[in-house]
Amino acid sequence: MAHEKASGAKPAGPSSMVIFGAAGDLTKRLVVPALYNLARGDLLPQEFAIAGVDLANHTDEDWRQSLEEMTQQFVKAAEPDAQLDQDVWKWLAEKMTYLQGDLNDPRMYDRLRSKLAEVDSQRGTSGNYLFYLAVADRFFGPVIEHIGQSGLGGETDAHWRRVVVEKPFGHDLASAQALNRQILNVLDEQQIYRIDHFLGKETVQNIMMFRFANGLFGPIWNRDRIDHVQITAAETVGVEKRGRFYEKTGALRDMVPNHVFQLVAMTAMEAPNSLTADAVRSEKAKAIEAMRIYTADEVRSVAVRGQYGDGQIDGKPVDGYRKEPDVASGSDVETYVALKLEIENWRWSGVPFYIRTGKRLAKRTTEISIRFKQIPAALLRHMHVPEPPPNWLLLRIQPNEGIAFEFGAKVPGPKMSIGDVRMDFRYQDYFGTAPATGYETLIYDVMIGDATLFQRADNIEAGWRVVQPILDLWSSEPPRGFPNYKAGSDGPKAADELLARDGQLWRPIA
Repeated sequence: MAHEKASGAKPAGPSSMVIFGAAGDLTKRLVVPALYNLARGDLLPQEFAIAGVDLANHTDEDWRQSLEEMTQQFVKAAEPDAQLDQDVWKWLAEKMTYLQGDLNDPRMYDRLRSKLAEVDSQRGTSGNYLFYLAVADRFFGPVIEHIGQSGLGGETDAHWRRVVVEKPFGHDLASAQALNRQILNVLDEQQIYRIDHFLGKETVQNIMMFRFANGLFGPIWNRDRIDHVQITAAETVGVEKRGRFYEKTGALRDMVPNHVFQLVAMTAMEAPNSLTADAVRSEKAKAIEAMRIYTADEVRSVAVRGQYGDGQIDGKPVDGYRKEPDVASGSDVETYVALKLEIENWRWSGVPFYIRTGKRLAKRTTEISIRFKQIPAALLRHMHVPEPPPNWLLLRIQPNEGIAFEFGAKVPGPKMSIGDVRMDFRYQDYFGTAPATGYETLIYDVMIGDATLFQRADNIEAGWRVVQPILDLWSSEPPRGFPNYKAGSDGPKAADELLARDGQLWRPIA
């Protein structure tokens, strides 16, 4: 977290953090390692406490021990020779307590209120509470209702109460709207932090800085100079042990209305009036609201779905989706999605945004690729020079985070010839990197009350509104030919045909 110190960030103010789902995988793999990194960066307050809540039978000590083991694994995964900083871990672990209880039992919240009052008295946490819902989405509404009924959600001038809600935030437009109504009946919008860990990545946050802090790019970031945009979020992993979840979700619900649309919004949004949370979030919401909502007939020509079959990843054979644990042998669930999006506003009219995301693809990569329009051919027509390659601006989100620019230059020698060259900036080379889960910035921002990187209700619903016609058509028309791409490939042939109809090609994933 050295970069956090260098940024001049100060420790957050006094608070207690309640983690619902404290014995779960998310808490162990991501939330607590993120807190450890924040502690290493001196960004947690001295007056701090963590209360874990779960149905599992744990004592304070064995819960702490399980978290220490997972955090040590995180440290070693980032750097094999590294060791957990025992001084930092001891400081953090001393602030942890565990409460066993049923999330559906109102009496448990009475016990939690008493425990937090005790912590406030002992540690001086000032009655500021951060509730983190690291639980299955079916618990989001009930837990928040219990928080309200128990009096834990009420704010005064003396203290704040904030709730972090994980994804999935709804499964379609109707369920997202219903969940928003349910939680907004208990809490104010400014108390709700709908988290998307993609937005915690430095490279995602840098999109806005890159666009709006550099005078070079503003004049060319529009339909006059940009031909089209490609956004790829590719994974080499399959569904791993999440077969039951994925069978009810699929790639479209899992990735597009949240992760991918946030990348689209950061790329397409107008400059906000300021960098305040509401100003930034309003512009992102406008970008998504401007997306064309397709009819059923249009969906058939702009949306592609796929499912991986047997193949190879890194030279090793892997099974197809239908052979994964807890997956139906004849499953029609998509593991790949490609869409053509149209943003119907002044800046982007006529500029297609092509997005794709999938599992078991050739390479793990998340990248925004912006292709600029070609120069007029008149300059080169008498020189027998081949058409120069297109200019591409590449924003690499993960891995090998950085920015590259591809353009043409004269090849040295007496013959007039153009070669494709590349300028490449890598975060690692300039700033160094520290092991991170992607949650550090987001948790810190909740503690200081900065909602810039979190989704507002209107943003969530706007994304589902675009996706809903695709969900409706796909649910009524079973896919043909699944599985339709090999594990380790770039995806189904139909995705290539989607771009070919516009005279375009995907950039290779491999």
